[in-house]
Amino acid sequence: MSKAIGMAEFNTVSAGVAGADRMVKTAAVEIIEAQTVCPGKYIVLIQGDLSAVRAAVDSAKAFAAGKLIDSFVLGNPHEDIFPAIYGATDPGEVAALGILETYSAASIIVAADLAAKTAIVKLLELRIAKGMCGKSYMMLTGSVAAVEAAIERAKAQIADDGFFLDSQVIASPDKDLWKSIL
Repeated sequence: MSKAIGMAEFNTVSAGVAGADRMVKTAAVEIIEAQTVCPGKYIVLIQGDLSAVRAAVDSAKAFAAGKLIDSFVLGNPHEDIFPAIYGATDPGEVAALGILETYSAASIIVAADLAAKTAIVKLLELRIAKGMCGKSYMMLTGSVAAVEAAIERAKAQIADDGFFLDSQVIASPDKDLWKSIL
């Protein structure tokens, strides 16, 4: 049994609420977040054992196929994921800033997990479709080479699914920029 997280992202609130209900009735999973995000989409983020999370997400996908925007199941998510979602990350020393934007809420979490597992970087923030018209972004920091490698790997993965929007790597960001970001 391994720890896992999963998400289903719906294009309507009613399908999302019904999908969330189906997910928790299908398998022994816990809802971490279930909420409306811009523009009127609904996300359900769950956790549990890998097999239970997979069954719950598969159930939502089958139930709301025409209303599902995106979904994922991640076994053993990187430890930086949740602090970055909730804005509780201490950046420590920084050399570079990486930013990656996606068209979906689910894809940014997949991208962040992959980026954090690719190189020695620290996830700073995951903005999941809130106030973003349905788009999402992540910010991470580390050495220039590590941030570039992490962003490129995440970009390649997300681009395959058509959810990649844009990315930038800024070497030695100005201290005033850091103040405004953090």
